[in-house]
Amino acid sequence: MTEELLTEIARQLNSADNIGVVCHIRPDGDALGSAAALVTALKNAGKNAWLLCEEPAPQRLQFLPALQGVLTSLPPSPVDLFVSCDCADISRLGVFGPAYARFKGPTINIDHHISNTRYAKINCVCECPATCQILPAVLAAADLPITGEIADLLAMGLLTDSGNFAHQDVTGQTFRVAAELRERGADFNRLNYMLFDRQEKRRALLFVRVLASMRFCLEDRLAFLTVTQADFAATDTEKSLTEGFVDYPLTIDGVEVSVAVMEVKRGQYKISLRSKRADVNAVASAFGGGGHILASGCMLFGEYEEVIDRLTYAVSQQL
Repeated sequence: MTEELLTEIARQLNSADNIGVVCHIRPDGDALGSAAALVTALKNAGKNAWLLCEEPAPQRLQFLPALQGVLTSLPPSPVDLFVSCDCADISRLGVFGPAYARFKGPTINIDHHISNTRYAKINCVCECPATCQILPAVLAAADLPITGEIADLLAMGLLTDSGNFAHQDVTGQTFRVAAELRERGADFNRLNYMLFDRQEKRRALLFVRVLASMRFCLEDRLAFLTVTQADFAATDTEKSLTEGFVDYPLTIDGVEVSVAVMEVKRGQYKISLRSKRADVNAVASAFGGGGHILASGCMLFGEYEEVIDRLTYAVSQQL
């Protein structure tokens, strides 16, 4: 992330009046935190800015008011700048992808994924734990102050995508950014409780069902958690309540890779992969997905046991 690049991004942000900020489908804390932080900063500067996503923020993240205003269709006014946050590939912009691709004006891609395809006209891609680690430098370059509200949004993304600072890619810079956000008013105590400790009874019941069906492969070095539509129906839950499930098997001695298999519909599965050392980005990439070396995802189609076999073989090539 060069000074020249930051200066150009700042120039585009400051010269635009109507800005659409897009995050990826099935948004997580980093996607929503980075996009909402930028939207809030732009609005504070007197600009028209919209937080765009194919679907609303998960209910569990809506304790931050800025995440209650997600727009799931194009803004009412034409935009003169598109910015994507935390999205590695234009296809993951969902319904906004075609408009982004056809847009004649400037587009900016701010992201931290190793698999980013550099699909925008201006690409700010830095490999680090979270896009929210990059945003403070972007805001500073554009002379957009970080308020307490913005600090909370950025801290949320930093916490969720770094695994509460536990992931291997966390560096001294990650903690320096966290310290800056704390100085600007981020309430890490409240954020930790709301993001990691607080849960509904129905989520706990769903987790019990999922743990009961956990299975192990490759001499117990690989663990699978499966969430079916029947599990959701039995516990009156939905997909946003599964966040964090995939991390649990890595606490078990001997498990090196954890895979969460979530049934989207019959024959379609959303796959989340976590690892202690193995390159699960390579696993996800083999199936058209991607992400980080130790945390990636993809989508697979077919019969359940076939999906398990394909994943087991792909993981075995990385262990």
